[in-house]
Amino acid sequence: MVDSGRHFFSVDEIKKVIDMMAIYKMNRLHWHLTEDQGWRFESKKYPRLTEIGAFRNGTMIGKDNTTNDGVRYGGYYTQDEMRELVAYAQKKNITIIPEIDLPGHMQSALAAYPNLGCTGGPYEVATTWGIKKEVLCAGKEEVYTFLEDILTELIDIFPSEYIHIGGDECPRQRWKECPHCQQRIAELGLKSDDKHSAEDYLQNYVTARIQAFLNSKGRKIIGWDEILEGKLAEGATVMSWRGVKGGLKAAQMGYDVVMSPNNYMYFDYYQSEDKDKEPLAIGHCLTLEKVYSYEPYTDLPAEAQPHILGVQANLWTEFIGTNDYLEYMMLPRAAALSEVQWSPAAAKDWESFRTRVLSAPAVYAILGYNFRPFDF
Repeated sequence: MVDSGRHFFSVDEIKKVIDMMAIYKMNRLHWHLTEDQGWRFESKKYPRLTEIGAFRNGTMIGKDNTTNDGVRYGGYYTQDEMRELVAYAQKKNITIIPEIDLPGHMQSALAAYPNLGCTGGPYEVATTWGIKKEVLCAGKEEVYTFLEDILTELIDIFPSEYIHIGGDECPRQRWKECPHCQQRIAELGLKSDDKHSAEDYLQNYVTARIQAFLNSKGRKIIGWDEILEGKLAEGATVMSWRGVKGGLKAAQMGYDVVMSPNNYMYFDYYQSEDKDKEPLAIGHCLTLEKVYSYEPYTDLPAEAQPHILGVQANLWTEFIGTNDYLEYMMLPRAAALSEVQWSPAAAKDWESFRTRVLSAPAVYAILGYNFRPFDF
């Protein structure tokens, strides 16, 4: 997964990512196209999404979340550019799975169309990182019209069987205060219980409604593991990011799963415990050896294992703002990711991998990739 929402990467750089994936026999690029900090998907029907939502008035400096560089930043992909990338990837047997994150992580869309929020705004494209309380209003019918319109444009461009709808990190405080949301809760007869609030179940309604719409178009949904909270309709696919528990639970419940646990698969983490010698990253440490050590079937009964579709590494880009840095965080960890996906556990051998991957810098240099030097 490449996050183009926090920072924007050119068409040429996305092609380089695709080329790297082809080298390592990866066949799905999950492309994160919308965020609180930027909307990157051109919509013909909603032009303000890119006129306003694609640009923010500065970017956070460092990690204190208070210092802003004050420099206008942004960009977006035209529909023609996205079609070009879809075709480019297809030639290399790679499918691009687009993500429009909903109903949270939508502040850039709210800045463009404030009527889609609970309060009506005004809103601005976020200039700091973190979870934002401003989310789509789950009670207004116009929000569902908007989402269906956007997804119709999306599936016209991306032929992928799967569409990622996010579903993560959606605060529900606004919904608790919003008369539209509370009216929707009453109409649906949603009730709080000892596990979930009525607002939690309201998000289930949003997910199920979007799932039904995409199913009617011949597509399937993938969502982050938060979509498991409450009730999840049959046929959804879960992407397990908060460790492995969500994926193990989903697989045993009969849902298909992509394993993407942050403690093994988050390539925005530092690559060494000696963080002072590394470029600024979001935190934690994920070494090449730890990536290689991951086994997706651990603690999973044999009967549930067929529900594991594969593994995925995520490159979130709060602190990754350049092409060189994006590649530095991918390589050589992408080599380990490939072997986690394609090698049976019995065939994996760290010392063998370590020896073989030592030849990678020569290949990276020929192909013009930046990478982190090895320090075995």
